[in-house]
Amino acid sequence: MASSSLSIVRRMYLTLYNWIVFAGWAQVLYFAVKTLKETGYENVYDAVEKPLQLAQTAAILEILHGLVGLVRSPVSATLPQIGSRLYLTWGILYSFPEVRSHFLVSSLVISWSITEIIRYSFFGFKEALGFAPSWHLWLRYSSFLLLYPTGITSEVGLIYLALPHMKTSEMYSIRMPNTLNFSFDYFYAAILVLATYVPGSPHMYRYMLGQRKRALSKSKRE
Repeated sequence: MASSSLSIVRRMYLTLYNWIVFAGWAQVLYFAVKTLKETGYENVYDAVEKPLQLAQTAAILEILHGLVGLVRSPVSATLPQIGSRLYLTWGILYSFPEVRSHFLVSSLVISWSITEIIRYSFFGFKEALGFAPSWHLWLRYSSFLLLYPTGITSEVGLIYLALPHMKTSEMYSIRMPNTLNFSFDYFYAAILVLATYVPGSPHMYRYMLGQRKRALSKSKRE
């Protein structure tokens, strides 16, 4: 009885979580497309800033969901994806206004928002109804074929564009001497982040291809 009640509470919570974050990403996409049409890519960031920050930061809960066993997604796969998104949202776009008017912001925001609209609505249906329509399953496991490369290219491009501003501003860098006897250079940390995309991106793409194969072959058997 207790486990049945817990299962209902879990499904209700995850249904609510997925549809709330879905609504956030739908807002991001709407404002991005509207601004692109009306005033151009230079103003897209200003139009989507708040909903983007809220929707992306809410993804931190997904790491907790994996850690406490609410979902089966491995934290090892969730953490790098969410970590890189948070880094772009707060460590690049929020921190360096100089890159916000670049067209890569539009491709980043649109790639992310379409991906997340599909993903959160897919899981929203699964938690609420116990299943998702077959077309939705196909979208969930196929849209990344295009959107992952456009998203990753935009991420790498924006980090690269921010590098000179990191160097001149020395934002978030810690210089010696100090009481902690510790130094940190945000510019070189960003170069290290860029370097992780070289092995990390193909690895994640292969992982998602494997997921796609398993999910679509399972749906055919059913």
